[in-house]
Formats: sequence, C-alpha cells, structure tokens
Amino acid sequence: MTQTDNFHRVRDMARMVQQSVGRVIVGKEAVIDLLMVALLCEGHVLFEDVPGIGKTTMAKALARSLGCSFQRIQFTPDLLPSDVTGITFYNQKNGEFEFRPGPILSQIVLADEINRATPRTQSALLEAMEERQVSVERETLVLPRPFIVVATQNPVELEGTFPLPEAQLDRFLMRLRLDYPSKSEERLILQRFKEAQPLQDVAPVIDARQLEQMQVLIRKVHVEPVVESYIVDLVRATRTHSGVELGVSPRGSLALYRSSQAYAALQGRNYVIPDDVKRLARPVLAHRMIATSQARLHGRLMDQVIDDVLQTIAVPVES
Repeated sequence: MTQTDNFHRVRDMARMVQQSVGRVIVGKEAVIDLLMVALLCEGHVLFEDVPGIGKTTMAKALARSLGCSFQRIQFTPDLLPSDVTGITFYNQKNGEFEFRPGPILSQIVLADEINRATPRTQSALLEAMEERQVSVERETLVLPRPFIVVATQNPVELEGTFPLPEAQLDRFLMRLRLDYPSKSEERLILQRFKEAQPLQDVAPVIDARQLEQMQVLIRKVHVEPVVESYIVDLVRATRTHSGVELGVSPRGSLALYRSSQAYAALQGRNYVIPDDVKRLARPVLAHRMIATSQARLHGRLMDQVIDDVLQTIAVPVES
C-alpha cells in the first residue's frame, strides 16, 4: 500500500466516524470535521456555548462511534480533585486498601461546565491533559489511549464561575462553538428525535487500534518549509498585535502545525497547503491570547485579531 493509499484510508475511516456522528447531530458538519481533527491529534476540545445545543450528545455519539469508554463529569463548586482522579479506601471486608478509579480514567471524558469548579479541582485535569497520566496517593497511573477531554462552559452565566487560567486554556487544542441551528435544521431535529433517541442506535465504525494507526499516520503528512514559516509568522504576529497583551505560545505553534497535518489527511492529502492553516487559525489560536484592557473596552474579540493577522501576513504561493 502506497503512502497516498494510506491517507485515502485515513480520509475514508474519518468519514465513517463523521457520518456516524452526523446521524445524531444535525447540520454541524464543519464542527464535526474539527472534532475529528482534534481526535487525530489526540487533542482536547473546549466547547463554549449556551446549554441545550448538543455538546453532550456530540461527545457521546463520538465515543459510541469509536467504541471508546466514556465518562461525564458534572463540574460544581463542591467537586473535589479526588472525585475526578479517584480515591484509595480501606476495604473492611478483605482488610486491604483499594483504589477506586475516577471518571478521568476513560478514553473520552466530558467535563461539563468546567468553569463551575474551583481552580483546585480544575488543576486536577492539567496533568491528565498534558501528560496523559494522573498521580494518586504517590502513584502514577497511565491513562488509556486514545484519551481526549471534551470540556464545556457557558459564556452567559458568569455568576458562581471560576474562569479557566491561561495555563489550562493553552492545553486545549481547540475552542469550538456549535451555535443555534437554522430553521430547517431545527425542524429536522424535531423529526429525528420525535419517536426515538438516535444515539441508542450508534454503533462503533472503527476501533481504538485503527484510530491509533491514523494518529501515527497524520504525523507523516508533509509540510513545506514555506508553510512552516507561514505558521511561525502567524503566531509571532499575535505577540506584537496592538490589541493583544499576551500572544500565542510555542505550544500554540505546534498545535497549529499538528492540526493542519490532520486536516490535510482528512482531505485525503499527504501534504499541507496554506488554506489548511488559515482554516484552523481561529479555533486553534484565538483562545490562547489575552486582550489588552483597551481592546476589551472596545469589545474587540480575539477572533477579530486572528482575522487581522491572516490579512497582514502574506500567504506563500507556489513558485
């Protein structure tokens, strides 16, 4: 099998997953595409949107399509770090200490309303998200692979919330929004869910082993030196923009590089083009920046800054 055939196989398997999730989620093909990019990069996703849009349903449909273990954590102010990682307790029946694993020891973890938990509990996710392991009672437990955190937060109700620190935001590969469906899409939702729950009919279309093979293959997608320079120029431009107090970190550069490789593979290509980078710049970079007080005063969003940067930096063309 040639390298081109391998990437066509990645595209075809990814489409199977996308179609499986699409049987449940109506009209969000672009978001499902980006979720697949994160999955191929084994990166974490932050959904920032209002309740009832379908964030939980999408995460469940993805887990079922992959045959992966799934756990949902409802973040509340009284949630403790041990409620996330697990606890060691004394079993009086056999007279020994036993470890009861927490929900973080799953392959796909939904962290619902993550900004409602205290910073101490939020930090329990940091080691898991970055190092794919958790430390409990001086022991280190390796998390199952693949491992991805899908977190949600409500941007409207800010009372009683604890905003995520920059260090944790930087660990999310992407920040995505589902947005409200169109009129025709909402009617289709009513028709699809009126008699049964489509989620119950979702079955695995690929397994974890195949997914890991895909994750290895995307790292072999070729990136031309001029495209690498384009990525670096975009990131560096965020650090000098007048509306930005803190620009994108080198972790952000690598995230844009990896996600561009994954997006190219989803198109069946073994090489990255500048349009791949431009398509992913907003979801990958915008949440990694801090606006200046003046920019916040004028309601300037980081998405607009990314648009400015994309218009400023020259796009490489084929010589």
